[in-house]
Amino acid sequence: MVLGLDISEVNISLFRLVNDLGKEHPFLNPVFSFIAEYMVFLLALSVLFIWFTRDTDNRIMILCASIAFICAFTIGKVAGAFHSNYQPFVELGEVNKLIHKEKDNSFPSDHTILFFSYCISFWLFKRGWSILWVLLAVLVGVSRIWVGVHYPFDVLAGVLISLAVSTFIYLTFPKLKVIQTTIKIYEKCENMLLYRFKRKENKSKNF
Repeated sequence: MVLGLDISEVNISLFRLVNDLGKEHPFLNPVFSFIAEYMVFLLALSVLFIWFTRDTDNRIMILCASIAFICAFTIGKVAGAFHSNYQPFVELGEVNKLIHKEKDNSFPSDHTILFFSYCISFWLFKRGWSILWVLLAVLVGVSRIWVGVHYPFDVLAGVLISLAVSTFIYLTFPKLKVIQTTIKIYEKCENMLLYRFKRKENKSKNF
């Protein structure tokens, strides 16, 4: 019981440390609010762009990253059934709450799971400069604390779940025949559609 209390106190202290920075440096609040709410659109556009490069290795990476996210998100929901806490702005006073958020279970952070599932996968497959994706995921995790909607342990749990799942998927799934087959079937269908589209386009030009 004492240990549980200590962990809770550490969680709150770390939250205050980050969240209070918004009060000390208010000029940064719009930046972190944007990252916390809208960076997800950048991730979505990036996933689509990488997929439509039509590179098979890139598509295997996106497919594995998506599987990692689905698995990590599911594990997160199971973890949330065993442990739950409301957002800091619900449980604590004088929270620097910068974005709208409904009252619900904030453990673990879904945003963190989403970003780390994809960004860790990108780095595992590509390495090198792909570490910037991981740094972006870290920034998103910090932003969720900064704007007052998650505790540090909500974010940390999301990181650990995503890291474990993404690594497991990376080490096992690309070697599975079903992954290769799925990509080949998709690319075959895509090529057929492109061929039909080009034929229609050529016919319309001839007329």
